[in-house]
Amino acid sequence: MSNIENHIVRYGDLKPCKTAFIDAHTPGSDQKENFTIIGGGVSESPDQHVHIADQIGFNIGAAGQPPRCRNSLHDHNTAEIFFVLKGKWRFFWGRWGDAGEVTLEEGDIFNIPTGIFRGFENIGTDYGMIMAVLGGDDAGGGVHWAPQVIKDAADHGLVLGENGVLYDTKKGDVLPHNVNPMPLMSDEDLDKRAEPTTADVLPNHVARYWDLMALSDNQPATVIGADAILRDRPGFEVDFLSRNSISPDVHTHDQNTVLMPVRGHWKISIQGEESVLNPGDTCLIKAGEAHSVTPSMTGEASLYRIRATDDPAGLTGSVH
Repeated sequence: MSNIENHIVRYGDLKPCKTAFIDAHTPGSDQKENFTIIGGGVSESPDQHVHIADQIGFNIGAAGQPPRCRNSLHDHNTAEIFFVLKGKWRFFWGRWGDAGEVTLEEGDIFNIPTGIFRGFENIGTDYGMIMAVLGGDDAGGGVHWAPQVIKDAADHGLVLGENGVLYDTKKGDVLPHNVNPMPLMSDEDLDKRAEPTTADVLPNHVARYWDLMALSDNQPATVIGADAILRDRPGFEVDFLSRNSISPDVHTHDQNTVLMPVRGHWKISIQGEESVLNPGDTCLIKAGEAHSVTPSMTGEASLYRIRATDDPAGLTGSVH
């Protein structure tokens, strides 16, 4: 394998984990697949495969689900954004998932506010895939489940220990003698969580693909950042580039950079080696590496570019 291929995780080579989270046996959520592409990820299962384990300041992952499969209500300590690669998805939020919702289609991006429970469901007619960026290197240290999710999981044999490890009682697993079950969130902590409406969330947290295509006609559209369309400082910034806004010149970045094509095929050169990126592929470019990227064929071409920043990956993007 050439060196450049070590930078790339191909969509067709993604290895799913079907036991990544506490709701893996819960009806309605038991067919979902979780992918950890770059970084340690957020899985609660030792079965999770990590494609590129480098710590780059943020994590890249994905969720794949058949129609009507949903991901249960949860929260993270740090930023979580999604863009839709394939299909049509409903995102919902709040203590019971009924505070607000938004439907996203291919290429749309959602910077989910912190401090609220969120879930998502594939409402399309075929297998769907959403790509995720999570703030910080230790994204696995801050997943909180709504109490009803933990109760439902226990009814179907899965118990989450306070050590963050899943135990499957259907397989004969038992919690070690010195590990207690993960406690349910207290009423006091639940009361601190925001319940924003769709009108609260939509203007400042969602960007639509065709709007970004128009905005990136002459220059990259800065989607998430301090002065971006969606203003936030989650420890990384997100740009959207299309055919006419990308420079073919060889250049470097001071930060670790990830390229994630949405449409079209892209010729990528890193340190003089060349390859082609396709939709669903993920490419890591380390800080200081000389590279260039250009569309390799005519037609629609777009990609998301994520770069680490010096901002702390903390409680950003909240709605109160």
